[in-house]
Amino acid sequence: MEFSSKLIEKAVSEMSQLPGIGKRTALRLVLHLLKQPKEQTAFLSQALMNMREDIKFCESCYNISDTKICEICANPVRNHETICIVEDIRDVMAIENTGQFKGIYHVLGGKISPIEGVGPNQLNISSLVTKVKSGNVSEIIFALSSTMEGDTTNFYIYKQIADTKIIISTIARGISVGDELEYADEITLGRSILHRVPFEKTFKNN
Repeated sequence: MEFSSKLIEKAVSEMSQLPGIGKRTALRLVLHLLKQPKEQTAFLSQALMNMREDIKFCESCYNISDTKICEICANPVRNHETICIVEDIRDVMAIENTGQFKGIYHVLGGKISPIEGVGPNQLNISSLVTKVKSGNVSEIIFALSSTMEGDTTNFYIYKQIADTKIIISTIARGISVGDELEYADEITLGRSILHRVPFEKTFKNN
């Protein structure tokens, strides 16, 4: 792709590094910004800078937040005895959009994947185990994607807390095996939360 301006070329190169944005789409976006008032671009760049500089991760659940404790964890109406374990922030958003879950979350920050060099120590697992063993949790719900890595992560955590008295459940398999949670429609995802099943059944029946 030939550019008549090095400034445009640089902007397109940076924009195309975003997920799902190829060079042609990046060029369309850059040219669109070029047509807008300068203030519009300034607002966008300032918003992105503010996000990078000021965004925080909740000290309790590791969800993104503007404050040390996110709005979900700080909400006294939520059921703090029920914790939904998810892979990342997008899954929190997906489940919240269903309106079916009234507990709190714990964001692992990924899944165990030896191939990619991700082990338990790279994830927010130890803090979860400590939280569960504190005695203030009555149920945890595994809501990781139905992939080999997701199942491996579920089982690893299960072994860490199997000696506790809490209920350990997993979302119902209305989500197709191999699917990522964030792409499930809200109705299917909401039903899978409501009709969750004991986690032990998921591997004892295999």
